[in-house]
Amino acid sequence: MLFNSYGFIVFFPIVVIVYFLLPKRISYLWLLAASYYFYMGWNAKYALLLLASTIITYVCGVLIQWLNDRHPDKISTKKWVVAGSFILNLAILFFFKYFNFTIESINAVLSHTSLPAVNTSLDVLLPVGISFYTFQALGYTVDVYRGEIEAERNFFRYALFVSFFPQLVAGPIERSKNLLTQLRDPKPFSYERMCDGVMLMIWGYFLKLVIADRISIFVDNAYANVGVYDGKYLLIASMLFAIQIYCDFAGYSTIAIGAAEVMGFQLMDNFNCPYLSQSVAEFWRRWHISLSSWFKDYLYIPLGGNRKGKVRKYINIMIVFLVSGLWHGANWSYVIWGGLNGIYQVIGAVFTPFRNKIREKLHLKKNFFPLMIIYIVVTFVLVDFTWIFFRADTVQHAFAVIQSIFNMNNPALLANGALYDMGLSRPNFIVLGVSLLILLTADICKYRGIKIRSMILNSNIVVRWIVVITGILGILVFGIWGSGYSATNFIYFQF
Repeated sequence: MLFNSYGFIVFFPIVVIVYFLLPKRISYLWLLAASYYFYMGWNAKYALLLLASTIITYVCGVLIQWLNDRHPDKISTKKWVVAGSFILNLAILFFFKYFNFTIESINAVLSHTSLPAVNTSLDVLLPVGISFYTFQALGYTVDVYRGEIEAERNFFRYALFVSFFPQLVAGPIERSKNLLTQLRDPKPFSYERMCDGVMLMIWGYFLKLVIADRISIFVDNAYANVGVYDGKYLLIASMLFAIQIYCDFAGYSTIAIGAAEVMGFQLMDNFNCPYLSQSVAEFWRRWHISLSSWFKDYLYIPLGGNRKGKVRKYINIMIVFLVSGLWHGANWSYVIWGGLNGIYQVIGAVFTPFRNKIREKLHLKKNFFPLMIIYIVVTFVLVDFTWIFFRADTVQHAFAVIQSIFNMNNPALLANGALYDMGLSRPNFIVLGVSLLILLTADICKYRGIKIRSMILNSNIVVRWIVVITGILGILVFGIWGSGYSATNFIYFQF
């Protein structure tokens, strides 16, 4: 079930109403049933994988807790339990997401030898959200092992933690210390929280339907016809894709956070004005925060973090970003995307002291506005270059796009109207331009600590209703809808 579908418009209010009408002691069972129904809307049989991951991590969590309570000295045994949880869950993830990719990669190597190719392949669909709920469940196992949270004895409540429908298929990847503790102590209905959540959901729908889906028309057309369109079209498409993926993914996360807020649950913020970052390192502190922090806590720090010297620190950074790339998809283009971001981080860490010395010699303050703009633009360009590999279907496709951009015939802006032959008319570009100004204003306000949503919620009821009605009507009028209203997937559903 998609957030931007008729089904969800009916599903969500029913879930919320019934949830608050039921006694608190059993209301979580209703949310659990609703979450599985929500997930089974894509492929009912893959709910068994969600259940399998839940059972494995639940049993491992209970066993680790038992060892913590009864045999705290058996550290090696607890480590084996954690290892078992990781091996079983990652084996499921590998089978459905990476098996065919591995066979194809092996065959690519064998094609340069005299050895025969491996003919084994699997005809399976990638289960929606498998990477997200697998990491969330594995994080719980580690949290119990570290003693940061006690194992949840109630299986059904733990199953809800893994399958909570707002963030099930595309995050945020929640921590047990946050979401599971809230599930144990649900909050009563609050009109203020409902208003806050609805406002968030409207903003999320604006990002997805008005901006991301509008941009996708242009980007999909350009990337599907690399040999047809000149490099300047692909340059514009690549720049727009950076905005598309931000609005698409942040749109989903915002809707998820808002839906949870309506029901009284506080999910972590997943985006914090990433394109206002002044370095790639800062960008990754502001982009997909739940995944970045997951890799930091459960991979980077266990590898040694920055505690074992600079060389080891740089190696650990590269490992994290290469794994992050592979997490996003079974394709070498994602690995290159992750590797480039890792290289940026390492180069940035190496040259930061030199950059600071130059700034000091020039007597430039860190918040010197022209310098900040330069840093922001450079960071955007670097990140946007990596998005080419993320968006392309293959590595070869990505290099074809890059080659076309660097070999463009006429780098001048398209002033002859040819830009409007890419699927977006002039009025659509005007709507897009206004929408991007709204997005930029909202991000700048958030960056500077100005809480627009709080200001609206603290206004009188007339102002609040005007904003809500205007927002809904704006989305209905200016949103991009397929023929017969065919809701489009969110980009991160494929991961």
